[in-house]
Amino acid sequence: MKIVVGCDEAAYKLKETLKKYLEDKGNEIVDVGVYNENPSLYLETADKLCKEITNGNCERGLLLCGTGIGMAITANKVPGIRAAVAHDIFSLERMIKSNNCQVLCMGARIIAPQSAELLLDRWLEIEFKDGPSTPKVEKIMEIENEYR
Repeated sequence: MKIVVGCDEAAYKLKETLKKYLEDKGNEIVDVGVYNENPSLYLETADKLCKEITNGNCERGLLLCGTGIGMAITANKVPGIRAAVAHDIFSLERMIKSNNCQVLCMGARIIAPQSAELLLDRWLEIEFKDGPSTPKVEKIMEIENEYR
């Protein structure tokens, strides 16, 4: 899978750990920053990451900051993107199975690297399947289009 990753300075170390973990699993990674622990605007990173998905370059994205919340809010401002914070398996599964989210957001101040790796294992396995949740996702896109 081709995955784009991005973070702010609070999550730089976690991004580097998870990027290597995903690469070691055979995924192709596009890293949109940040590349050190200097203060940064996570909004710019989220925007870059979402463009990699909306332009068709990457299938999924992983956004990391202190809590994951700011990244999710920012990513969801981009038309065509559905992002959610998940720090547990059930939320992770529902974000894809029920909402067809392309972007997983996590907080480096909330989740341990080992737990994040376990979530990524499941994240790589799950796919959205056309079914009972399809009308919900279509309605999300319909509402989004009303504001364009």
